[in-house]
Amino acid sequence: MSNMECGNRSNASNGRRNTKVQHSCSDREVDEASIPIRRTNILGIGISLTNMRQAVKVSEEHIRSNSKGYICATDVHTIIEAQSDSALRSTLNRSVLTTPDGMPLVWIARLRGWKQVGRVYGPDFMLEVCRHSVQFGYKHFLYGGCEGVAERLRDTLITRFPGLQIVGTYSPPFRALNEGEEASLSKIVEELKPDIFWVGLGSPKQERFMAKYHKIFDAKLMVGVGAAFDFHSGRVKEAPEWLKESGFQWLYRVIQEPRRLLRRYISCIPQFLVGIILQTTKARRYKEIS
Repeated sequence: MSNMECGNRSNASNGRRNTKVQHSCSDREVDEASIPIRRTNILGIGISLTNMRQAVKVSEEHIRSNSKGYICATDVHTIIEAQSDSALRSTLNRSVLTTPDGMPLVWIARLRGWKQVGRVYGPDFMLEVCRHSVQFGYKHFLYGGCEGVAERLRDTLITRFPGLQIVGTYSPPFRALNEGEEASLSKIVEELKPDIFWVGLGSPKQERFMAKYHKIFDAKLMVGVGAAFDFHSGRVKEAPEWLKESGFQWLYRVIQEPRRLLRRYISCIPQFLVGIILQTTKARRYKEIS
């Protein structure tokens, strides 16, 4: 079974919370230094108008602020899941960043005039943050994956980025943590005090996990990166770069795991297209939930 099956905007004190999804501003390009990051409303979800370089910068600024928060890498599937789940919508809209993980979200933002928006794909974002964090000595914790996956991921990342500090790993059960497991994990995190707590549970499990625990665990930033654990550990083969940029990466994944993913995409892609048409023509209004 895949890792995706396994298993706030930040709080007001960090000074970056922006609870309104914004649709326009005088400068229609992403400012590399702008914090807080503006968002565009896509079916009621505030997608951050950002790119990889800026998202890495924001994560570093958040860590230095000593605040607690989380980042969601969000795709079409997650947006559709949120249509019938107000708690998930709220979680996505209250994050430090809700990045455009899939190319359709990037295309929509660009069509709305935000030309500098780029894909911030969870697995790639993880690599970029790890690369940049070496010079700052940030500490990382890996939570997710089937048995042994987090350890293989740790070894791979340390080999790829010499000097990277991965202070702990945890392979969770195929269910919510019970009280004893929650207390044990909280104690481990409190002792290790990671700067970045990576969550690889797949969506929407990882968003729910981060919403519940980001204020409880002693970590500055949680980041949900879904399939990154499987991809970077070598457990699942990742799509080639040209296919990721084409917007058809989902098809590659369906071919890899048809029994698990075919029904998901057959359902969510038409729903998303219909929703975008209704929103674009103003036949339906999608108000964000903060």
